[in-house]
Amino acid sequence: MALEHISGRNGSLFAGTMPALRRRRRATRPQYEAYLFLLPWFAGLFILTAGPLAASLYLSFTDFDLLGSPTWIGLTNYVDLFTYDPRYLGAFGVTVLYVVLGVPSQLAVALLVAILLNQKVRGLGLFRGIYYLPSLLGGSVAVAVMWRQLFGDAGVVNQFIGVFGIDAPNWISNPRYALYTLILLHAWQFGSAMIIFLAGLKQVPQELYDAAEIDGASRWKQFRHITLPMITPVIFFNLVMGLIHSFQAFTSAYIVSGGTGGPSDSTLFYTLYLYQEGFTNFHMGYASAMAWILLVVIAFFTAINFALSRRWVFYGDQ
Repeated sequence: MALEHISGRNGSLFAGTMPALRRRRRATRPQYEAYLFLLPWFAGLFILTAGPLAASLYLSFTDFDLLGSPTWIGLTNYVDLFTYDPRYLGAFGVTVLYVVLGVPSQLAVALLVAILLNQKVRGLGLFRGIYYLPSLLGGSVAVAVMWRQLFGDAGVVNQFIGVFGIDAPNWISNPRYALYTLILLHAWQFGSAMIIFLAGLKQVPQELYDAAEIDGASRWKQFRHITLPMITPVIFFNLVMGLIHSFQAFTSAYIVSGGTGGPSDSTLFYTLYLYQEGFTNFHMGYASAMAWILLVVIAFFTAINFALSRRWVFYGDQ
């Protein structure tokens, strides 16, 4: 009887623990199904991203003309960029000026329009769509061609100025103004930043504005001491994304300048010169070195923004 009792008790004990052990083994077993579903993403990562990155890094240390085999030359491409190529330094300077002037201009316009669209006015949905339209077309060839027609010698802008008896210059052909037409185009394409700003403005508690009005704060003080601090995370996000996209600008400069970067290389963006070296002059090793320097520059400015963000970006839990 004692043996039967013991065996019966152990049998019931094992019967209760076996399903738990099976569940534990099933939970700790590798989830091959998940990796199977992730396989297309990993294939795209290694074939379309990591593979070309590694190849371009190798080519940056070679002399490669797209037709023959690459020849290893070490750091020669990187040395030539900063010592024997004045066009490279000029393109870098043009791009930095474009970023320094274009990004703040675009963010200022986007924030202003977002504040206007945040008001309680009828038909705001239609206005939001209209203001976002340039960004839907942003970077397209059609917009760049339209911009070239607007600011050409006989363009709409000069025709309008001529009504007032003013002899306007050819904005695109004059090296003093050509770059600023592209900066204006960049500022005009503010739709994406505007939408993000508008979402940030919607998150500012109305109670803060009500309390400020009771204290007699003006609209400007409310904007300065409530709105700006509350949307600093959104400003920071738009700043970083705008900086990255501006360094990579290509289409507008290519179309407006006819692919030359003229006049006098005044619109020779970094990416445009990279394209010329790689696909016009067939200096693919040289162009690969340029691409990696651009990657380092973008990473450097992004890191600076993240380091400085601790001083002016405020989050809800702070």
